[in-house]
Amino acid sequence: MNDPEQPDLIAPVQAVVEEITVRDFSLRLVEALIFARADPLSTRAIAEVLGAQGGIPHDTADRDAYVAATLATLGAHYAGRGVELVEVAGGWQFRTAPDLAPRLTRVMPRPRRLARSTMETLAIIAYHQPCTRAEIEEIRGVSLSQQVLDTLLEAELIMPLGRKEVPGRPILWGTSNGFLRHFGLKDLGDLPRREELLVDVPDAAPEPPGGLPAAQGGDDAPDEVPDAPGA
Repeated sequence: MNDPEQPDLIAPVQAVVEEITVRDFSLRLVEALIFARADPLSTRAIAEVLGAQGGIPHDTADRDAYVAATLATLGAHYAGRGVELVEVAGGWQFRTAPDLAPRLTRVMPRPRRLARSTMETLAIIAYHQPCTRAEIEEIRGVSLSQQVLDTLLEAELIMPLGRKEVPGRPILWGTSNGFLRHFGLKDLGDLPRREELLVDVPDAAPEPPGGLPAAQGGDDAPDEVPDAPGA
């Protein structure tokens, strides 16, 4: 028989147990959601699913903070393991740990190689977007073949952003979410500043042994697309 003068300890304990149960369910559900998606999953989408599936305690005052804490806990759980939880392209995704990615080259297909002209075009679009084909050609100093644009479109690295309101209304080009995913960027603000990419070039290259001329790479010399961090 309960003593009416004794405090009721059952309700607080039940509340704590319920909170722990919901929190554990939240972690498992978020983990499953991100794992099941090939593309990064946005925080907003995660919050909507948690709310609809009972993954957020009823008395939670700040749901955004709860979702952020859940993601932080999940990220800490995977820290130092073979896969990591990373924020990329406006969402969340599991990726191979960067230090292990090079060790998977024997069992994973090698990434597609892009010609140097294609890489140069991609860099110009990334730092000058939105830009037209003519503007890209002006910056590079050479004409831009349709094949280069088709290659970048096929690789899902660029996309049309509309048309410039000038005579002829040329297409404006910009990078896509695929670009962010490939290079492991949260958004375009994560791009290195152009000043950071500048290097000091010596006035003249040293003459190779034997007096032979140094080999020169052509405009379409193959150049690797850097692997996505932990792709």
